[in-house]
Amino acid sequence: MLRMDDRYRNNANLYQGAKDIAREVNQVSDDYRYQDGNYERYAPSDGYHHDGNEPTQEEDAQSDATEGHDEDDEVYEGEYQGIPHPDDIKGKQKKKAPAMADEFRDKAELIAERMEDEEQLAHQYENIIEECGHGRFQWTLFFVLGLALMADGVEVFVVGFVLPSAEKDMCLSSSNKGMLGLIVYLGMMVGTVIWGGLADKLGRRKCLIISLAINAAFAFLSSFVQGYGFFLFCRLISGFGIGGSLPIVFAYFSEFLSREKRGEHLSWLCMFWMIGGIYASAMAWSIIPHYGWGFSMGTRYHFHSWRVFVIVCALPCISSLVALKFMPESPRFLLEIGKHDEAWMILKQVHDTNMRAKGEPERVFTVAHIKTPKQIDEFIEIQSSTGTWYQRWLVRFTTTFKQVWDNLLYCLTAQYRMNTLILAVVWFSMAFSYYGLTVWFPDMIRYLQNEEYESRLKIFEREHIDHFTFNFTVENQIHRNGAFVNDKFTKMKFKYVTFEDVLFEECYFEDVTAIETFFKNCTIISTVFYNTDLYEHKFIECRFINCTFLDQKEGCHLDFEQENDFLIYLVSFLGSLSVLPGNIISALLMDKIGRIKMIGGSMLISAVCCFFLFFGNSESAMIGLQCLFCGTSIAAWNALDVITVELYPTSKRSTAFGILNGLCKVGAILGNSIFASFVGITKVVPILLASSALVAGGLLALRLPETREQVLM
Repeated sequence: MLRMDDRYRNNANLYQGAKDIAREVNQVSDDYRYQDGNYERYAPSDGYHHDGNEPTQEEDAQSDATEGHDEDDEVYEGEYQGIPHPDDIKGKQKKKAPAMADEFRDKAELIAERMEDEEQLAHQYENIIEECGHGRFQWTLFFVLGLALMADGVEVFVVGFVLPSAEKDMCLSSSNKGMLGLIVYLGMMVGTVIWGGLADKLGRRKCLIISLAINAAFAFLSSFVQGYGFFLFCRLISGFGIGGSLPIVFAYFSEFLSREKRGEHLSWLCMFWMIGGIYASAMAWSIIPHYGWGFSMGTRYHFHSWRVFVIVCALPCISSLVALKFMPESPRFLLEIGKHDEAWMILKQVHDTNMRAKGEPERVFTVAHIKTPKQIDEFIEIQSSTGTWYQRWLVRFTTTFKQVWDNLLYCLTAQYRMNTLILAVVWFSMAFSYYGLTVWFPDMIRYLQNEEYESRLKIFEREHIDHFTFNFTVENQIHRNGAFVNDKFTKMKFKYVTFEDVLFEECYFEDVTAIETFFKNCTIISTVFYNTDLYEHKFIECRFINCTFLDQKEGCHLDFEQENDFLIYLVSFLGSLSVLPGNIISALLMDKIGRIKMIGGSMLISAVCCFFLFFGNSESAMIGLQCLFCGTSIAAWNALDVITVELYPTSKRSTAFGILNGLCKVGAILGNSIFASFVGITKVVPILLASSALVAGGLLALRLPETREQVLM
């Protein structure tokens, strides 16, 4: 009886132990199958597929040595009950042990392991890109991203071109006009930092699509709004959207280029910014002066030609946005976040596209497996049933914000601090000089025009005009101590006319428009003003006796003959076109002489060109000097874009570019404000400021490391 109980108890224990072992085996099997979405084991480097079940040479040898021995034929007694052998469990537990130990390892050790993985991936990825070749896929992406970069160039010029018309159309004061010119740079400054940081966490393609969509939507909306405040808001958000273009485009495109092609083709891509300037100048020249290209709805809503120009300037952004829908995400970014299979499929697509274009469709993509860095970041996935919608959104937002903030701080760690600080100074000095002078040139041309205009001023003293009808434009005149008696002013314009101590008696003003026209200390007797814009502020210390004002013009009115200066469009057009030779030279020499020499040499030559500005005493001389300066400085811009991409790893590339480009916008804002304040006062200060900044930045750039032979980390 005791033996029966013992046997029953032993069988029960055996059965329970088998159930526990089976449960553990299933768990081990599931955990071992995948880790972080990737296969735990790497495929061999022979390029052939292996399923992991092939016997090794040692196993073959042991099999031969023990041939005829029936030990392997022995049946484990639990096999028919579905219970694995204990030796199998121990083997799988050993394989599982390293993965389980990661949570107990020091974070510094994990980071060191990840950096080692990234270095291996960088060299392997370089070999893969070389195998994929450079062909149809890269050229297609080149034009798609070029349109996005073109949209950035257009955005810089739009406000400057519409400002003369918009200030009249929306009755802008001088302070409002200055804020409108500044607001785009503020939006771009914030946008480039935020979108650059998000692109390293959410993806290059996704962030670029969202940023371009924001730019296109608000640029289109700004063309229809009538109020100054709403227009200002739309341009701010539009600038915020396009701010993501520059950091994302260069990071995105560089990750499809091999080391030998990277410097040259990134420089070719920079040409689209120049094309954006040419496009904006040509469209402004051909659209804005045409008053008929618009419509009105009553007396309150006016859609003038400058608003048509704003819509046309959104077309490059919209075109790039549509084309990006057919482009894949950067495989380098996907590998960085552990998405091996997606990255492999995209690289195979790049390879097959290029091989078909070369007439070699039979070429096989031989890469079987790609190294993926160890994932350290903790991503939080929230179920739809967890909390309310805003709680889930808040958790995702705070998590992403923390990751972006950590990336920003990483750019200032010991490994990258010196390079970041040097690049920051070079970017700032370059933007301060370049944008400051590109605004100073048109302002100086306007100043020279005004001087010439004032030199043709006509002064009339003690004139007396009776019973005369003025139905033509009176321009650039001063009338003193005269008298106008029984005169009619009908359907005419006053332009830059001043009346001082003049008598108007029994005169009639009808449908009169006055630009910069003032009446000072005049006596006006029995005079009627009907449908004019001669408002109260235009009469300074005047005496009115029995005068009547009827149906005065409301709002502001455009004068397309005066406010649209064709020479300014021409200056911007030639300034943009002048960088073409510099773009070509920098693209051809970027990989031959290196990035550092290109930056230093271009900035120092540009500094020398600044001193020729002392001889710019005419409009033609200023235009020529602007073309010379822009043509010599563009090489430094191109090299800065290339070296900024190459100095930082994939996980920090867009973030670093965004920070530095944000500082560039700060330099642009300061340059615009400071240089414009010296127009008509002195040339010495702007010239010395620009040349000093360029020399300092150029010499400091020589301390940066050369990245010409470096693989993309």
